[in-house]
Amino acid sequence: MPDPREQSTTVGVPAPVVDPDEPWSGRVNGPPIDGLTWVPLPRHEDHRGWFTKVFQRSAMAVRGEGDDPTEVAEVYLSGSARGVVRGLHFQSPPHDHAKTVACTAGAVLDVVVDLRCGSPTEGAVATFRLDGARPGRLHLVPGLAHGFQALAPNSTMVYVVSSEHAPDHDDGVRFDSVGVTWPIDPVSVSDRDAAFAPLDAFRSPFTYRAGSGDGS
Repeated sequence: MPDPREQSTTVGVPAPVVDPDEPWSGRVNGPPIDGLTWVPLPRHEDHRGWFTKVFQRSAMAVRGEGDDPTEVAEVYLSGSARGVVRGLHFQSPPHDHAKTVACTAGAVLDVVVDLRCGSPTEGAVATFRLDGARPGRLHLVPGLAHGFQALAPNSTMVYVVSSEHAPDHDDGVRFDSVGVTWPIDPVSVSDRDAAFAPLDAFRSPFTYRAGSGDGS
């Protein structure tokens, strides 16, 4: 796996991006990655509060987000204190999955790494800011590792995935091995995530299929 520190896609996060008082969502840095889709989401507000639609099967099918974006096996939420890093996670074949993520409260720096052997962006890193006040979602095909750092207290993420959790295939790469400057220091990370292999020592089980945007 290429070392991202030797590529032009190494990520440095500008200071304004990490300010939770400046709500916005969108790409921060990194190249376009085949199979990674960013979509802003309308947020409808009135005297009762707000409403946002995170997942719409027909819209995803029209965009061609993965081989079968309509398959939903699990939906789950996570809540994180400011500074917490989760990731960089994926499930390996045959339990690999497509994943749609969105921030519903707080804000996060979201990180995606292309792990697919033979991909034009193999080893590349793309970062996004996701903010509950200015919502947007990311869709990732299999073969893309995902993680984030919470930029605000009680940051909440929703995940929609196409296969159920398979503990023996639940894996990751180290959060500090992909060339990302995490904006909040020190980071708070689980023992499990800290024990993942670094990217330059990782042997990927994913192979890029040209034209499909997917890994296998």
